[in-house]
Amino acid sequence: MRRLIRGGTVLTEDGPRRAQILISGDLIEAVLDPVLEAPADAEVFEAEGWWVMPGGIDAHVHSRDPGFPDKEDFDSLTAAAAAGGITTVVDMPNTVPAVASAHLLRDKAALVQARARVDFGLWGLVRSTSSPETLADLLAAGAVGLKAYLGYAFRSSDGSVRYSADSAAPDLEAPPDYGSLARLAPALVGMDALLAVHAEDAQMLREFARPIKDYEDILAGRPDLAEAMAISALGLISSRTALKVHIAHLSSASGLRAALLARSDGADLSLETCPQYLHLSAADYPRLGALMKMNPPIRTEADRAALLQGLLAGEISIVATDHAPHTDAEKLQASLADAHPGSPGVQTLYLSCLEIAQRQGDAWRAAAWASVEPARRLGLWPQKGRLGPGSDADLTLVEPGPETVASVEAMQSRQRHGALMDQRFGFAVRAVFSRGQLVAQDGRPCGPAGWGRMVRPHS
Repeated sequence: MRRLIRGGTVLTEDGPRRAQILISGDLIEAVLDPVLEAPADAEVFEAEGWWVMPGGIDAHVHSRDPGFPDKEDFDSLTAAAAAGGITTVVDMPNTVPAVASAHLLRDKAALVQARARVDFGLWGLVRSTSSPETLADLLAAGAVGLKAYLGYAFRSSDGSVRYSADSAAPDLEAPPDYGSLARLAPALVGMDALLAVHAEDAQMLREFARPIKDYEDILAGRPDLAEAMAISALGLISSRTALKVHIAHLSSASGLRAALLARSDGADLSLETCPQYLHLSAADYPRLGALMKMNPPIRTEADRAALLQGLLAGEISIVATDHAPHTDAEKLQASLADAHPGSPGVQTLYLSCLEIAQRQGDAWRAAAWASVEPARRLGLWPQKGRLGPGSDADLTLVEPGPETVASVEAMQSRQRHGALMDQRFGFAVRAVFSRGQLVAQDGRPCGPAGWGRMVRPHS
């Protein structure tokens, strides 16, 4: 089937211009002059007045599938993604069982593919006991990269990953640490692997742990110094071994400074931050309460401003969501101390980036943060993140001007309350195509479950 997207302003590799996109099957066949007549066999989709952007890529989501169907599954996750213009989600490995081997990755891929409405990638898990051979098999099975959780133990009884201040319990395996990552680094470099890390120094978190009575306790118990120390250590490993490291959910000015210092010493670090760290600060706690509890925490206004400046300066290249839904009982009906950390967010990723970029004078920059740069770092470009011949026909059609509100009613995730609840964005996602298939219109998913397929990095 051929389809022509007509009348829009297209973000080409040379910048935005009036153009038409001709789709053939899954792929973009051509970017055409706007005055050319539609081919006789092409179905025309009118996009007059809209922007045509590459489909979004959320490099950091938690589908909860398998393991936590009451929180989310791949159907509801990818319905929310499609509604917000995200055509590829990359799922973290801490589902149950955690994706710590090639056979578990293959099992998970088969399970979630039947539910996926958009394309997906999978991260593999690094345990403290992981061997180079196990990690090589994970990558050969199609993992986009590997993820290490500093301070998070592996529980052998059910194969789960959980934060633990005490990993001495009999069924808990010690978390990966700087020593285990340094041991694995030369082998990972030989595999050209990307290592993503939850970067909070575990020993520092243990030393600063305290009962949680208010939001100040959260900030004091997970200080920015813990993030900066972890990034400094990871940067040193990278600069000495050439390991490619991806810092997940950067939350602090101190962490950013540590990353820039490590880069100056030769570290290969990519930095990812999240919309909640760019839109919110601790001052929003009286309004949002436990909805904004997450790890690492949303910090001060000074941290928010530093991260925004780092994004605009190109020091931070990727915005992802750390989409992490919980049940109402775990989030809305619990005390701050008992509420589970995490928030949904995949549906508002592109809108958040558009709003931030618009406020800074160039809304088109949103595509770099939410599509092009994640595609490049994950090895998915030019299949993903590009509007050009031969690339997947992943398109997000946006109308500038109409306001979209992140309301409970509009959200498609199983958990509809999130940290960005009631945020207003000066754009509307009008239509979303995944490999040429219309998967959402006007903020509502319309594509079939099972359409999405697993993506792998290019060699």
